Amino acid sequence: ELPSAKSLNASATKMAAVEQPLDLIRLSLDERIYVKCRGDRELRGRLHAYDQHLNMVLSEVEETITVQELDEETYEEIIKTNKRTVEMLFVRGDVVILVSPPLRTGAA
Repeated sequence: ELPSAKSLNASATKMAAVEQPLDLIRLSLDERIYVKCRGDRELRGRLHAYDQHLNMVLSEVEETITVQELDEETYEEIIKTNKRTVEMLFVRGDVVILVSPPLRTGAA
């Protein structure tokens, strides 16, 4: 199904509102975002607050930690992922590598 003209205009308006890098974060307030962090950590959660340092408060967070180990007998690389959910989380901005806003399709 093709997006309606109204939803396309809303998307275009949001894109026009992005003039500074943090505008993209501002437009994602109260939406679920993806945050890639140092230490092979990934977060998906609802953005409640942020500041110019990219410190963030997220809720309903799913944290994924990827650990790479080497099997000492076969020397094979073993990749393990650990997941946990956290109700509310403060993310320090200096660990943030990437922030991805929610995927905005034309559909409402």
